[in-house]
Amino acid sequence: MTQLIDFPPAFLAEIQAIRRDIHAHPEVAYEETRTAELIAAKLEENGITVIRGIGGTGIIGKIENGKSNRSIGLRADIDALPMPELNEFEHASRHPGKMHACGHDGHTAMLLGAIIHLAKTRHFDGTVYAIFQPAEESYGGALRMMNEKLFETCPVDAVFGMHNWPDYAAGDFAVKTGPMMASSNTFTLTIHGRGGHGAQPNHTIDPIMTAVQIAQSWQTIISRNKAPVDTAALSITQIHAGSAFNVIPDQAMLAGTVRTFTTEVLDLIERRMREIAEHTAAAFNCRIEFDFQRNYPPLVNHAAETAFAIDVMTSLVGKDHVITNAVPTMTAEDFSFMLEARPGCYVFIGNGSGEHRETNHGDGPCRLHNPSFDFNDNILPLGMSYWVRLAEKYLSFPANPA
Repeated sequence: MTQLIDFPPAFLAEIQAIRRDIHAHPEVAYEETRTAELIAAKLEENGITVIRGIGGTGIIGKIENGKSNRSIGLRADIDALPMPELNEFEHASRHPGKMHACGHDGHTAMLLGAIIHLAKTRHFDGTVYAIFQPAEESYGGALRMMNEKLFETCPVDAVFGMHNWPDYAAGDFAVKTGPMMASSNTFTLTIHGRGGHGAQPNHTIDPIMTAVQIAQSWQTIISRNKAPVDTAALSITQIHAGSAFNVIPDQAMLAGTVRTFTTEVLDLIERRMREIAEHTAAAFNCRIEFDFQRNYPPLVNHAAETAFAIDVMTSLVGKDHVITNAVPTMTAEDFSFMLEARPGCYVFIGNGSGEHRETNHGDGPCRLHNPSFDFNDNILPLGMSYWVRLAEKYLSFPANPA
């Protein structure tokens, strides 16, 4: 049986209206000026200290209560995706080519509702920082906030994050200790040969055939170099070469992504990719340029904080609705940077499979990054309750919960 906070109906209606307003006015990475001003205005309206200027459009709400010097950070992402929306309901995107297709509108609304409730009730001893982070989608807003002294300005003892997840039913939570989301890395390989007539290949150095050999050989890294128990993905997502039927080009390009749950496996894959590319290209008399970018590290939940979060979630929905061995996902999250700097935990809150969507939604599934997606407003009270109880319980316990 659920033990949610009994938020006043008018307050829940206000938070839902905010969520839908944000959905209707999506803003992509580092352009979240309207969203940031909406958040700041609501915080100030409720007597919450507002900290601006960390991470560009980042906003932080700060509440202090009691005498303790302990503190907790609660983080929500606020940016939308650069993609069209197929939904046609009233709160659908009003900005073509921009959409809240990952539920960050819901994340923002849940944390905003929670911090307002905490400001009104103040059943904690210490400081709560509500971190509204920009640019999670591929631009590393978390790292930028940290580089701009986030944790010096907000010296949290632990930091927590949450994301809606369509793979789980509304009313359920999912989490696991250790690696929960993968690292995100990109690569580009340019192969330089010598172009010429397609009917006279003997006068050329063919970069396309070299690219084919490298592409095939790279897959043996996954099947033959790493241990079978170490999960990883190496996906070539782009191949570009040539411009005519009868011309062998001067160069070919391969690009894609690598995902791993550990840095050790990532080190292995990057090293082997470079070695295979260099030696294969040399065998075909080609020259290469190989660029490997490590974007987001693996998201690794800390044991003590995960156990603490599980205890809070269980108190809300019961142990049957808290999945403690969530299947790790190869998607990535820049909250991983925060978990490298501070202990903490990242959880999934079930969004359901789309039954909540109103009429005139798109024909596609209610999945993350799908143009028919919409956040489930029915889970707003649950997400808000989790944030509130997490802060209250953390700031009534020793600094290192177990």
